[in-house]
Amino acid sequence: MSLRLGSIAPDFEALTTKGPIKFHEFIGEKWAVLFSHPADFTPVCTTELGLVAALQDEFDARNVKVIGLSANGLESHQKWISDINEISNVQLDFPIIADDNRKVSVLYDMLDHQDATNLDAKGIPFTIRSVFIIDPKKTIRLILSYPASTGRNFDEILRVIDSLQLGDKHRITTPGNWKKGDDVIVHPSVSTEEAQTLFPKGVRVVKPYLRLTPSPF
Repeated sequence: MSLRLGSIAPDFEALTTKGPIKFHEFIGEKWAVLFSHPADFTPVCTTELGLVAALQDEFDARNVKVIGLSANGLESHQKWISDINEISNVQLDFPIIADDNRKVSVLYDMLDHQDATNLDAKGIPFTIRSVFIIDPKKTIRLILSYPASTGRNFDEILRVIDSLQLGDKHRITTPGNWKKGDDVIVHPSVSTEEAQTLFPKGVRVVKPYLRLTPSPF
């Protein structure tokens, strides 16, 4: 069955660079970002994991646990982490799943069916660059799929987390190009009269269906 927004993230057991995990237990009561990489010791992946390691404090501040995945074994992962730390001048502390048998990659539909050259020595497809944002109820809230050739923008992933967490707490949505601190949109289910009470900072009615209020942050 295809994974969709609102699906429960499939649970699984796996070996990681921080020891064995059960995925739902790993998430616990926090949010999670699961993101996959085609292979260890490849240039784009190396820059991406360095960026995430550098943003660890930002993820921690949002109550988010990060976990990576690559279609390689633990020994390869550990050696690769040394390169990542050296190149990006970081200390990578989040776990990386060893998925050389593609068990988790298949479960989350991460395998590359586009690039015929993205194969291991046995001719098995590597993963694409998938991202799953999962909330504390283990519900998938965002799915992104990037081609193997394109590195991700992790500031955008943090921006989406900010939007989702704010929307869960308040009856708002966020406009295009919104970033933390910008005005937000009153949810369509909220009447303008009710909005005046819910949002004491004020409500600006642009159109009856588009009403803005200062961010509750």
